[in-house]
Formats: sequence, C-alpha cells, structure tokens
Amino acid sequence: GTAVRTSQWACGAGRGVGSASSGLWDLLGNAMVMTQFIRLTPDVQSKQGAVWNRVPCYLRDWEMQVHFKIHGQGKKNLNGDGFAIWYTKDRMQPGPVFGSKDNFLGLGVFVDTYPNEEKQQERVFPYISAMVNNGSLTYDHDRDGRPTELGGCTAMVRNLNHDTFLVIRYVKRRLTVLIDIDGKHEWRDCIDVPGVHLPRGYYFGTSSVTGDLSDNHDIISLKLYQLTVERTPEEEKRDREVFLPVVDNLKLPGMEAPLEPMSGLALFLIVFFSLVAIVFAIVIGIIIYNKWQEQSRKHFY
Repeated sequence: GTAVRTSQWACGAGRGVGSASSGLWDLLGNAMVMTQFIRLTPDVQSKQGAVWNRVPCYLRDWEMQVHFKIHGQGKKNLNGDGFAIWYTKDRMQPGPVFGSKDNFLGLGVFVDTYPNEEKQQERVFPYISAMVNNGSLTYDHDRDGRPTELGGCTAMVRNLNHDTFLVIRYVKRRLTVLIDIDGKHEWRDCIDVPGVHLPRGYYFGTSSVTGDLSDNHDIISLKLYQLTVERTPEEEKRDREVFLPVVDNLKLPGMEAPLEPMSGLALFLIVFFSLVAIVFAIVIGIIIYNKWQEQSRKHFY
C-alpha cells in the first residue's frame, strides 16, 4: 500500500535546524548558524562543516526532506565541491567524503557540484548520487564515487533564484531520492533502488567541503517524517532487522570474497601434475601415431 506520512520531527529532525530545536543538533568545523539557515561552508577555499542530529533514529520507514541552497561567485565548473546527506552509525567525524569520514556504515547521498574525473564526458554536473557502505568500501573521490554508486541524476542546483529541495525516502527496503529544483513544486525521480537494508539507530547529518574551488552550501531545513505502511507477513519477514547495511544483488568492487593466495606446495603440486599429464599425453600420442603408421604400411603391402 501507499505510505502515510505521519509524525514530523521524530528522531529530533524537523523545523529549521537553526531554530528552537537546535539543541538536538551539533555543529562541526566551519558550519555556522545564520538567522534563516545553517551555512555548512562559506564561499571560501579549504573549508569543511557539518551538522549532525544527536538522537539516533529508530524509525523503520521514513522520509527526509532537505531544503538547501548552493550559490557562489565561481563560474560554471569553477565551483565546489558539494554536500552530502548522511544516515550513518558514526556522527561528528570529519573526513575526505564531502567533509565526513570514509569507510562509513550506512547511507550517503551526495550532491556533487564538481567533476573530478577529467576523461568522462557523458555525465553532466552537478550530479546527485547515493552509496550504501558496510564499512569496507572507499569513496573514490577521483572518479566522483562512480565505482560504488547505486544510481544518480544530473541536477542543476547552483545559483538559482527559487527554492531547491531533495527528499530521501526509505520505505519497505526501497530507497528513492526525488528532487524539486525547477521551481515548479513537483518531485522528479532521481534514484530508485530496491533491496536496501539499513539498520535502525543510526544518525542523520549533512556535511560539505570546499577545496581549491568553493561555494556557499546552505541548509535551510531538514525535516524528517515517519512513514506508516502496511506489510504482508512475507514483507515482514523480508524486512526484518539488519545489523550491517547491505544492498541485495549488488556487485561492487571489494564486495567479492578475496581468493585465498595459494601456498607454495599447492602451486608446486599443480605445476608438477600438469607437466606429468602433458608428458603422459605426448607419450600416448606417439604410441598411437606409431600404431597408425604400422597399420597404414600394412595396407600398402
């Protein structure tokens, strides 16, 4: 059935993060509270900032609406780097992935405003993508996270005069990301991935970073809604608790079990028996060939 949106502000999100409920949020790095928004980074080089909720979220099905604004002096493709929205086990840990830690446990949705991979031509930036990590994967910054992304879309979100929104919806193990960036107040599909298993009790946050290029990355509001859905008994079984983030049928680099390196003895025996087999085959071949020669001689006489 369809999801019913009920209590807002479960898990301590909701209202403008800079307002009365800001006791539930912690700022990190260069993030600053302004009157109407939180500025994760100013339009200045080499800054990083984040805001994290203090309350772990135990909702089973939820929707996070993000009202944001990215703007700056930089001309097209001379701005960066974007921001991330997180639902992760760890919070308040700075790092290289849009200002937050790598090898995270949980979900990251990235609004990437600068293409680091120079060779690619087919992807237009800014680009939104999603990644689920069980702690073993590294975000490949040089390739804009392509090796581990679950899906994505182009989203022209810089220097706009109208409001820009993004929503992350997690219902019945299905992760969808929708955007409203054209000033039409309509949600547009961006990412849709079934079979996403996220543990409960993780934290919501958002972080941003600037490098040689910069932008103002502003969060106007983060609103979390609890979604109420009915499940069949089969869906109940399928959606039971998980303790590590995982995506069904996903083949990613580093997810395959590494092959055990062969011991020296095993390698020696394989080579030895292969050689024996080859010699054996040659000997048999020579014998058969000689027999055949004799047979054909007999036919001539």
